Amino acid sequence: MGKFEALFNEDENDILIGSAKSKFLDVLKNANSEVVAEELDKIIEKFAAMELLLTQNDEFEKVLQEYIFKNSSEVHQMKKSLYMEFTGEIISRLDS
Repeated sequence: MGKFEALFNEDENDILIGSAKSKFLDVLKNANSEVVAEELDKIIEKFAAMELLLTQNDEFEKVLQEYIFKNSSEVHQMKKSLYMEFTGEIISRLDS
């Protein structure tokens, strides 16, 4: 990961203390509710489209669970990255 490794490490001594998930949830609780609602709607819309595309395969759930099991480390890192991305999207909208 190199110079970006610190972004993915959960350091209890971090000034923001906590995981990417906990920071995201803090932002959801404390940010403007309209901004949060709009960003969550974007996430759900994207998820809905992906779900529709993927459910065209009858074995979607089985394939998905196998992929998660076989690639758990990568999935975990992607989850952390997405929490950070979504948190950044909300925070950047609060500044404008």
